[in-house]
Amino acid sequence: MFYGVDLNVEITLNIATAICMLLAGVGVLLMGCKVLSENMERLANTKIKGLFNKTSKSKLAGVGIGAATTALVQSSGVTTVMIVGFVNAGMITLYQATTLIMGANIGTTVVAQIASLQGFSVAPFAMALAGIGMLTCVFIKKEKIKVIGSIFTGLGLIFIGLSLMTWSMKGFSESEAIVKALGVIKNPVLLLLIGIAFTALLNSSAAVTSIIISMAAAGLAIGGDSNGNYALFVILGSNIGSCVTALMSSLGASTNAKRTSMIHLMFNVFGSMIFFIVLVCWRDFNKVTFAKWFTHATNQIAMFHTFFNVICTILFLPLTGVFVKLSMILVRGKENELGSTQTFLDKRFLANPAIALEAVEKESMMMLDNCILSLDEALKGFIESDESYDERIRERNSLIVETSKNITNYLVEVSTVVNNVRQEHLVSAMHSNVGDIVRVSELSDNLMKYTAREIKEDLIFSNIVKEQLSTMLDTIKELTELTKKIILKKQLYLIAAADEVEDRIDKMRKDLINGHIERLNKGECKSESSSVFINLVGNLERSGDHIVYVAHSIEGI
Repeated sequence: MFYGVDLNVEITLNIATAICMLLAGVGVLLMGCKVLSENMERLANTKIKGLFNKTSKSKLAGVGIGAATTALVQSSGVTTVMIVGFVNAGMITLYQATTLIMGANIGTTVVAQIASLQGFSVAPFAMALAGIGMLTCVFIKKEKIKVIGSIFTGLGLIFIGLSLMTWSMKGFSESEAIVKALGVIKNPVLLLLIGIAFTALLNSSAAVTSIIISMAAAGLAIGGDSNGNYALFVILGSNIGSCVTALMSSLGASTNAKRTSMIHLMFNVFGSMIFFIVLVCWRDFNKVTFAKWFTHATNQIAMFHTFFNVICTILFLPLTGVFVKLSMILVRGKENELGSTQTFLDKRFLANPAIALEAVEKESMMMLDNCILSLDEALKGFIESDESYDERIRERNSLIVETSKNITNYLVEVSTVVNNVRQEHLVSAMHSNVGDIVRVSELSDNLMKYTAREIKEDLIFSNIVKEQLSTMLDTIKELTELTKKIILKKQLYLIAAADEVEDRIDKMRKDLINGHIERLNKGECKSESSSVFINLVGNLERSGDHIVYVAHSIEGI
């Protein structure tokens, strides 16, 4: 009896309390992971961007980058979604994505290692970090210190969540019925499916792994044996369930993005099946390995989680090409479906503003390349007195206008997630760049009008003048290449060189107009050609102005 309440009612109340504490613990844990992930990302924004920029042909480098990125953001889901986005935008290959995914699976084991620390006396001190972090956020004004304080808060919340889950498990352990029920669950397939289902439901393998570790900390053993393989089957299932985020992210994406999600699924399924067979055949696997090496059951589970992902990476890394070929067989589609509609503006990047802004820079420079191509063809049409280029130029310029709208809309979304003043300034600069770049395509429209007048009025221009116009365009292309290096590679020291090239363009305009006036005075040119020629040269010079504005846009940011 408990204050006159029947014992069965008391047990029911205890179980209900334990369930509430478990739900609270999971909620606090997930919130802690979210706070930690977001602020680690803010603190390491440029580092994450730099890591992804270093993707190379080296498989080990790809694994290292994937692991480091996931360790920084504390979420394999975030990393995998970004990888899908990079493939969708054509920024990395499927081979590079495969090694990054393998690394991400290793990096995600950090949460399990943190959870395993609750078996030691560090937990109370770690929980205090939540209060320390919040006080830092309230009383410190410096943005970077506040971010660090938020990271402490996230860590503290994770340990609070873990403690709540452990306390709830102790409540369950007092129920003989629950202990017996867990002791009966010994079917490996059922345990694997439980891991898959709960991970898909919570959308977090970290939460499921932490629950299993909390059960171990409370002495609540699945299958009735804390040193058995039973809990490990759930861990294997959670690895498969973690693929749901990437699969959902690839919906509506390019064929290669879908293949990336398929590679992620295959990696986890194949690895889980190999270890599943090992654990089924070797019933004492945990007893003769991790149970002997580590005293606490929490450490045994966490170390198995890390061991599983490391061994799978070692096994499958040499088979990267096989994974890519299998994904191509399973997900049919064109090898290069991006073509002229390629875009770097993937909404998956909005989770990381630094990467999203880099995507805008790449999209803008691709748009600038198209503008220069239009300008080039428009000038060719003028030099050759040929209007056959016009239709192609108009189609390209329509695409440029559409791209500019997409960039503007994307920047509006980016502006809602930027997390520092520098990024705010970059967003403003990029809005301005869009206008300058579109203006270059509009100048090519003007050149087509001059070609039409040239043909209609039968205007004649000397070969020397045509060569000078071609040289002027070549100089504009030189300025464009410098601008792309300044924007994409942040080689700000080239701004001076860009200014020098733009000065040369200005001088060319003066020389061309002075030469034309001199020929006009000598009677070597028709007066009717003056307005066409002078305006055309002026339009070319203005295109250089707009391009150099772009080059200067990130100066001082």
